[in-house]
Amino acid sequence: MWPRILFSSLRIVSAVAAIIALLWWFGVRMPGKNVSVAAPLSPDEMALREELRRDVQTLAGDIGERNMIRYSQLNAAAEFIENSFSRVGLQPRRDTYELNGRACHNIEGEIHGVRPEIVLVGAHYDSVFGGPGANDNGSGVAALLALARSFSGKIGQQTLRFVAFVNEEPPFFQTTQMGSFVYASRCKQRGDKIAAMISLETTGYFSDAPHSQKYPAPGLGIFYPTTANFIGFIGNFHSRALVRRAISIFRAQQKIPSEGAALPSFIPGVSWSDQWSFWQHGYPAIMVTDTALFRYRHYHEPTDTPDKLDYDRFALVVSGLENVIVDLADLPR
Repeated sequence: MWPRILFSSLRIVSAVAAIIALLWWFGVRMPGKNVSVAAPLSPDEMALREELRRDVQTLAGDIGERNMIRYSQLNAAAEFIENSFSRVGLQPRRDTYELNGRACHNIEGEIHGVRPEIVLVGAHYDSVFGGPGANDNGSGVAALLALARSFSGKIGQQTLRFVAFVNEEPPFFQTTQMGSFVYASRCKQRGDKIAAMISLETTGYFSDAPHSQKYPAPGLGIFYPTTANFIGFIGNFHSRALVRRAISIFRAQQKIPSEGAALPSFIPGVSWSDQWSFWQHGYPAIMVTDTALFRYRHYHEPTDTPDKLDYDRFALVVSGLENVIVDLADLPR
């Protein structure tokens, strides 16, 4: 009996080891040299920091909770995003659909490129019921608007599209009523050639405290740090090449620690944002995130307020993403 138990145990250990090895090789091993600490801000990044702080305050402080229950605030956020696009020379377009008898709007701004391929940068602007949504996802929208300002008037080989999505939060999360699902479905119907989609999701909180970073699966702690001082690049297996390319460009700038993973979408957290909608329609998509509830105790709480964010490191993330987008959209440097 004991030999059989020992043999079975060895088989289980071998299987687990094989899974870990495959996970490392295909999903976790990322290119580029990582840094261990954040760089000091340049003068341009200091100005960017204040832009991000201002926009998060507008969304989560001045407008506050914004969703189908707080419908007037949801529309106020949409108008703020439209006006922000207009001020930098983009012509905003409402991608509208009806939900429970009310009009809901995805807001799009586009810079046409030479070729038909599209690099799409997106973030949802609604907040969870009962929460002002500073980090989730005022930070993502603030990053989206900052990137739109940065690239306005710059024409590259590929079309660059900025989209603010409505209704990402429950009860619409991962349903056909989700704003990004409606949008991705329409893209597919039109035959839009989306070469890369970047979802900006909960991007502004960092900590240097020991054991401040948690993970959705115990095995992931083998590969990743326990200190929440990094930004994450997350994709599914289908988007593995995009994850690797994006993080390689990001790391080359040596601005802030970063970690990447291309993992099965059933692992908790991997598909928890608008990139999921694009995966459902066959598009390569990644999420850039601070990992949300796996480090941020104010996630989906009334305490998710603008004062909780680390705007210095947030600015470094957005600054680093500029070069990622330059590369993906083949823009002039």
